[in-house]
This record gives sequence, structure tokens and C-alpha cells, in this order.
Amino acid sequence: MSPLLIASDHAGFALKKKLLSYLDKKGISVKDLGTYSKERCDYPVYAYILAKMISSGEAKQGILICKSGIGNSIVANRLPGVRAALCDNLKIAKLSREHNDSNVLVLGSAFVKADLAKKMVTAWLKTKFLGGRHLRRVKLIDGLGKKIRRSAK
Repeated sequence: MSPLLIASDHAGFALKKKLLSYLDKKGISVKDLGTYSKERCDYPVYAYILAKMISSGEAKQGILICKSGIGNSIVANRLPGVRAALCDNLKIAKLSREHNDSNVLVLGSAFVKADLAKKMVTAWLKTKFLGGRHLRRVKLIDGLGKKIRRSAK
């Protein structure tokens, strides 16, 4: 099984460190894609690295963290097959898995503190996609990217 990916920018670094420790204690294999300090950096670089690995099938799931989560969501969702969900509470984290089969959990460190983030990550990892009527919608979402790429040629 491929490890869970995690990446952050400088604003998400402290929360990422807390989640790395938490996930390690739970025995979950994690690959940290950076950043590795609080030094200012550009979030699109890290979001793209993680999303590319999900898109290529090299990994199945990942977590992105920046200050608001918005930029990471925008970057990650540009790649085919990536369904990044910006979540700020436990219920939406679960619904993002059940209804949207999200494969990237995006957290905004300014809005989600460590205790809540730990609960959200645990719930997100444990929650299964419901399929059914939701599968049709996920296929529609994934198909949009294919149609757009075909029409651009």
C-alpha cells in the first residue's frame, strides 16, 4: 500500500509537524513532500508535487496544508483524477469521502487547529466512498477534465 502523502507551505508547517507525529503514533505510513521549515515558500510548488503523485497513481491519498487551504485546493484540482476537498470541520471531511471520493484532504492552518485536524484526518482516512448515485457524479467530475483536454487539442 502506498504511503499517505503530506505537504505544506510555511504557514502550514507547524500543523503538518503535529499531524506527522500523530500519524506516526497511529502507525500510518506517511511520505513528507515538504516544506521542511517555516521559511517562506510558494505553496503551489508543494501542492503540485503532491497532486501530481495522486494524478499519476503513484499514491492514493494525500493531505495539503497552507494558511487558508484555498490555493492548495485550486492547484491540486487542476490535475486529472485529483479530487481535493478543502475541509474545516469533521462532518464535511467525512462527506468529502462519502459523496465525492476525495483523495486529497486540504486544511487551512488559520481555521483548523491541531486537535480538530487530527480528528478530521482520522475520520477522513476511515470513511469509505458510498458509491451509488455518488459514483455517477464523481465520474462526471472526472470526465470534465478529459473533455476539456480533448477540446483544447
